[in-house]
Amino acid sequence: MVNRKLFRPALSDPKESYVPRPAQAAPQPTPAPRKKPAPPDQTFAENFYYVKQMQSRTPVAVVLDDGQVLHGTVEWYDRDCIKLTRYGSPNLLIYKHAIRYLYKDSEDAAQGGTNGQ
Repeated sequence: MVNRKLFRPALSDPKESYVPRPAQAAPQPTPAPRKKPAPPDQTFAENFYYVKQMQSRTPVAVVLDDGQVLHGTVEWYDRDCIKLTRYGSPNLLIYKHAIRYLYKDSEDAAQGGTNGQ
């Protein structure tokens, strides 16, 4: 077997200076169109709405899936339900899956605590 010495030049002392390559004559491929980014999983719009209604104690009407309308103010909410505070009637904990829609109500309906039937 023959011993051979490995020679590596020092990187700090390059013997040849850098020479840039000439531009290629071939046309550049057009970049692929950018895909639209996926929307976020959560927009937090529902949370913002509930917090705003709770802070201002806005009277709301909650329409349930069976058509019943409940009046009051939103006192508390979480991922699955809301607590509807009513004057003159028992407070209710309502599952969100049972709510058809919710809208701002007049002040007198919230004070009465009546249901829409």
